[in-house]
Amino acid sequence: MYRTLLIVILSTVVALILVNFLHQEDNYNLKLETLRHKYALKDIPSVNHSKLRALQQNFKTPQEVTEACLSCHTETHKEVMASSHWNWERVAYVEGRGISSAGKKNVMNNFCLGTNSNQQSCAKCHIGYGMSSSHFDFNNARNVDCMVCHDNSDEYLKGASMAGYPDRTVNLENVAQSVGSPRKSNCGSCHSFGGGGNNVKHGDLDVALNSCSREVDVHMGVNGMNLECVACHTAKNHNIIGKLYSVSSDNTNRATCEQCHTTTPHLRDVLNRHGSRVSCQACHIPVYAKVNSTKMSWKWSDAGKLKDGKPYELEDSLGNHNYMSIKGSFVWARNVKPDYIWFNGTADHYILGDSIKSVPVQMNTLNGSYNDRHSKIIPVKIHVGDQIYDKIYNRLVQPKLYGETAGDSAYWKDFKWDEAVAAGMKESGLLYSGKYGFVKTEMYWPVNHMVSPKGQAVGCAECHTRNNGRLAKLSGFYLPGRDQNKTLDFVGYWMFILALIAVFGHATIRVSTNIARNKFEKQIINYDEDMPTE
Repeated sequence: MYRTLLIVILSTVVALILVNFLHQEDNYNLKLETLRHKYALKDIPSVNHSKLRALQQNFKTPQEVTEACLSCHTETHKEVMASSHWNWERVAYVEGRGISSAGKKNVMNNFCLGTNSNQQSCAKCHIGYGMSSSHFDFNNARNVDCMVCHDNSDEYLKGASMAGYPDRTVNLENVAQSVGSPRKSNCGSCHSFGGGGNNVKHGDLDVALNSCSREVDVHMGVNGMNLECVACHTAKNHNIIGKLYSVSSDNTNRATCEQCHTTTPHLRDVLNRHGSRVSCQACHIPVYAKVNSTKMSWKWSDAGKLKDGKPYELEDSLGNHNYMSIKGSFVWARNVKPDYIWFNGTADHYILGDSIKSVPVQMNTLNGSYNDRHSKIIPVKIHVGDQIYDKIYNRLVQPKLYGETAGDSAYWKDFKWDEAVAAGMKESGLLYSGKYGFVKTEMYWPVNHMVSPKGQAVGCAECHTRNNGRLAKLSGFYLPGRDQNKTLDFVGYWMFILALIAVFGHATIRVSTNIARNKFEKQIINYDEDMPTE
């Protein structure tokens, strides 16, 4: 009896193990195949701009190119001039502030701090010409830069500290005749170089994405779908979906994975259920800064050191600046595992003039919590550092950083914080007490790009574990495999034991019943054989 019972139990265990290891799921995902077909064919331009008479001329200024563009696209400038790319601000309702305006005009960060008094340099990433101060005319259509977004020749380049004007080496005729739909190189010329260099700010926006493998990004990889940015960041009337969380506050007009992949992209329902509280990015971007390093820390308090009376720079083995006299000291990293937070799509920002409420100062607050049903777990890069503030008024200050000549109060020329802050705050229209110090700050950058192939996605055990899991810092909710709950563990333990007892008890009864039946049948047979025959 016991031998038979043991054979049944072992056979069951072996069968379960074989099913687990040998079972292969159907990997054919019709939704994904449909998307692949949709984006496999690239649009062919219906207009050859090199044949347009309006563009066949010797352009002396970039404004003349704009006028030529508007001779055909007569109302397009109105769309551009209504966009945040042009105005550097958006008006939205913000919890605690009401209806307010936020953008590069007034939002501060812990990289190059802010644009006020530094427009001559910062305007390299403005879609216009001539932004040399806060008095820029946002109503002048001639200063709209069409080429920065639509150049397909890869020749166009904004000049360094030229108030948004193109570099003097640019051949305006060639560029004007080579315009088309925006490419990765157009978007990346600004978004990849925010903060003073390639991949400095975001960590997931790198010039390497212009020509990378699918291991770096499955969407942009040249051996993958080779999508352009505008495939996801679509636009209507030059209103592009997708916003920078560093300057945007409301949860509208966002670019999401679901807009293409839907809310049920997986074949396994258990993975689709995760999508209600876990973002796609949290699983499909296991690391960022895959090719080039990104800046993780910036200490402005270290700036100003000179050698022989002159500024200097130090680099690490990868060519990243460890130290710059004009900016301070930095910490860089590559192949970084993200941090994770709850986020509901709304945010608040440190606006120039705000009082410091806590330390470290939150440069942008990404709202959300487990108890907020609109929140999901997202991956983020957290950039930390310190920056200058007014000790008396208890607020961050805007120093004047850029200047063309020494003696103009610009810190990058004179290395005098007091004069630089006084000049910057004066242009910003705010008082400065004359007493400054440095305070710690933090800034959060959601990670949305550098999506890995599905075989490299975050594994279950990387989160559902008690030992330094990816979600170890997220609290306030029960995560199976990570957290312990005595009541739940007690119930689960005994349910498991009782299930085993039920299985083995059922098997024992079946075996015992079969043995008893066999004995009874043998007795009947023996009885029949012993009966006398007539």
